Amino acid sequence: MDGGDHWIREKAAASLNPSQVETTLIQLSERWPANALPVVSVIEQFPLGEAALLHLLAVSSICATRLTQNPDTLLWLSQPEVCLASRGYAEMLSELHALAGDSVAKQDFAALRFWKGREMTRVALRELANVAPLEETTGELSQIAEICIRRVFEHWNADLRQRHGSPTAEFSILALGKLGGGELNHSSDVDLLFLYSEEGQLTPHISYHEFFNRLGKRILDTFSTLHPAGSLFRVDLRLRPEGSAGPLARSLDSMENYYAGFGETWERLALIKARGIAGSRELAYEFLRQHQPFIYPKSATPDLLEEIANIKRRIERDVVGPEKLHRDVKLGIGAIREIEFIVQALQLINGAWHPFLQEPSMLKALRALRELNFLPHEEVLALDNAYRFLRRVEHRLQIEAEQQTHTVPEEPEVLGRLARSLRFSSAEDFTAALQARMGAVRPIFQRIISETPAELAKINLEIFNDPKRAAKALGDLERGPGSFHVAPRTRQIARKLQPILLDWLAKAADPDATLNQFIRFVEAYGLRSLLFELLVANPKLLELVVKTFDASRFAGDLLIRRPQLLEEITRDPTFSDARSMAEHLRRLDSLGASAFHLDPVRAYRQRQVLRVMLRDVLNSGRPATSKNLGPELSDLAEACLLFTIRLLAGKQLTVIALGKFGGHELSYGADLDVLFVGLAHSSETKAGEEVRATQDLVVNMAQPTSEGNIWVLDARLRPEGEKGPLVCPPETYQTYYESRAQLWEIHALTRARPVTGPLGARFIQMAQHYWRKASQRPDLFEQIDNMLERIRRERGSGSDFVEVKTGVGGMIEGEFLVQALQMRENIWEPNWERAVDQLRERGILNNAEAARVKKAYGLLRRYESALRRYENKAVSSLPRDPGEQREVSVRLGYDDFEAFRRDYLDARERIHALYEQHVKPRRGD
Repeated sequence: MDGGDHWIREKAAASLNPSQVETTLIQLSERWPANALPVVSVIEQFPLGEAALLHLLAVSSICATRLTQNPDTLLWLSQPEVCLASRGYAEMLSELHALAGDSVAKQDFAALRFWKGREMTRVALRELANVAPLEETTGELSQIAEICIRRVFEHWNADLRQRHGSPTAEFSILALGKLGGGELNHSSDVDLLFLYSEEGQLTPHISYHEFFNRLGKRILDTFSTLHPAGSLFRVDLRLRPEGSAGPLARSLDSMENYYAGFGETWERLALIKARGIAGSRELAYEFLRQHQPFIYPKSATPDLLEEIANIKRRIERDVVGPEKLHRDVKLGIGAIREIEFIVQALQLINGAWHPFLQEPSMLKALRALRELNFLPHEEVLALDNAYRFLRRVEHRLQIEAEQQTHTVPEEPEVLGRLARSLRFSSAEDFTAALQARMGAVRPIFQRIISETPAELAKINLEIFNDPKRAAKALGDLERGPGSFHVAPRTRQIARKLQPILLDWLAKAADPDATLNQFIRFVEAYGLRSLLFELLVANPKLLELVVKTFDASRFAGDLLIRRPQLLEEITRDPTFSDARSMAEHLRRLDSLGASAFHLDPVRAYRQRQVLRVMLRDVLNSGRPATSKNLGPELSDLAEACLLFTIRLLAGKQLTVIALGKFGGHELSYGADLDVLFVGLAHSSETKAGEEVRATQDLVVNMAQPTSEGNIWVLDARLRPEGEKGPLVCPPETYQTYYESRAQLWEIHALTRARPVTGPLGARFIQMAQHYWRKASQRPDLFEQIDNMLERIRRERGSGSDFVEVKTGVGGMIEGEFLVQALQMRENIWEPNWERAVDQLRERGILNNAEAARVKKAYGLLRRYESALRRYENKAVSSLPRDPGEQREVSVRLGYDDFEAFRRDYLDARERIHALYEQHVKPRRGD
């Protein structure tokens, strides 16, 4: 070719490996088919780009050799349909049939070997061209191996059956390791298990055992035979029962007996990745079903994590060696095997309870751990990034000669070539990235799988008021109740849990009470070893448990009575989402409740309040949480009320919400303020039925059982209060509001909102009429201020500081401030915050004033929520005891009590200043 030598030298000089590229191009040009497009044109017009092909020739001597030995392979690769897209199993198999026809086994599987080498070259090319993500590369390499194994198995299975006859037993090949996970690399061994279904006798001289072991031997020999057409794969059967000393193939019963009696932790890890790839699918399924309790034990095996740590230590000491620990991307410190061990350890511990985790693919299992909240998002991201990076490095090392190497070279020239192949500008940049990725893995590995035996550290018990009692409690936590034998694994994991638990207890408002609640929970849970492993492996869950026991006796007692609720609620994928009223109603509909069986509604309400509390506790200290709390609890309450009305009172009853329920601002422990509006019946009988149905509703809603109650309805704001009829027609309300109602009763209508029933719109129209009429009073503000003073006199405790709700600048003052302005300006809006927004829009409050009152009132609401959350009761005052006040401040996320006190007083002063400015000066207007 004209100018060919110059072209070759020019291309080679610009490559990562000039000598290798030049030699390859020369040999290609010498052996190039005469009737083909010139090699220069093929390379320059290569579909993936000339640079991608030269990159392959520079970094892979084995691929370069395949191309020079058979230039037609380059012509095949240069077809866009071959190299531009990924290939599925069927497409690969079709290509093999096109090459070999029905004689795949001819000349010791020469065609299969050639096909395998050609496909491996295609996969390497696409990876180097950066057009195939990791999952695609490893998936295609796994498919290539599976096709090779199946073709070899099918040939020898047919051959042996033709010679000796056919056993009635089934045979299956299971893949383990990277092939089992569908994540093979460019030079992986393929780890296999050979399995047959049952023992039997084929001929007087050949048992099923002998037949299937001969079959296994033929397969093994074929894969280990060297051949000019290329190698197949290295088959490794050492993961089988008894390793190299055991038979190649075993029956299903033999497998079960072995794993039940002698199976070790490393074998559990191996079987996580077990997957049937050839032979009987039914037998492979039966094997995995039979061994599921071994692979995923319901209670973790003794010393599980310590055994995994010991395996890793032995690998580092005996296989890698100290000089390569930071350069071995597979087995070194922070390398691929550590990521696999992290994921597999969490699969072993949790897989029995979460089938979603029973996944042979490492990356899919990692995603499952994230979705189930067994690993924090940032750790999942770190492990995913590290795994992908290290696998890319591993692949570059192996693409060179398809040798099983995982060690980053030290020689500057080779290291520099590796770095540039991975698109780094220098060896230094690559080395820094490698160290960063491996450095991110090791701390996670150490947290989940301790590298050193857990020692019972000297612990500081000064955080407890009663250190001796705490020491005994912590000892009981490890030993369990009574004096029966405690498995070493339980003791070990308890000691691992202890320092983490104490760290969280030190941050609790009341460490003594919280530890007591925690111990009661552990005893109620039962499987303490499993629970401890769960909490050690998932520190976010431990944080949630401790914070919950500290922040809410109600939630703690409920979890102790029903320990399973913790996992049911926190494992729900929608745990972090607020549930709409429609969703609550949909779920209530599915529970099978009836007018005579309301416990499902009570249980649902209790679980959902607990769910809200758990999320509230986890986010304590964040103002946005309390802001969302009111709407969420209000939606839950309204759904429970609507559902129970449907069961007990029918569609004719009209219910009006008032107070915080009306404003969609409910808090823990609050009753639902309501009015019942009935039809004006001509018949006393019908009116009596309506009253009885409503009374039945009120009684059943409030009636507590072991599942709690549904919700207490408070109808005392009706005409004549508790002395008046429970259900009144609109005419009664109209007469009462026209002539006898006091201002505070009209004022309460500010938050009126229809919940259900045919008369809701009519009632609200009437309420607005009398509300607007009252707002015209010249002494409106004076009367509202008198109401506030009367509330203080009647409900106050004598210590203004503790009165979050009724004190000067307290919550009621903030509410009366806004409601007084609403009435004066004719702004009908039941929700307090939206009312502030409308006052700002009308210029009644300027932007700064609106922001101030919202922030101050929101802070007091958050304080009230923390007080009420403790026992789920309507508490609105700080405790009088200074120590208990300090505990409240800790539960609100304050490290410094003075900061809490300062914020609290500042919020009240801001509310009072605005009230004085906007309401007080207008007395007598």
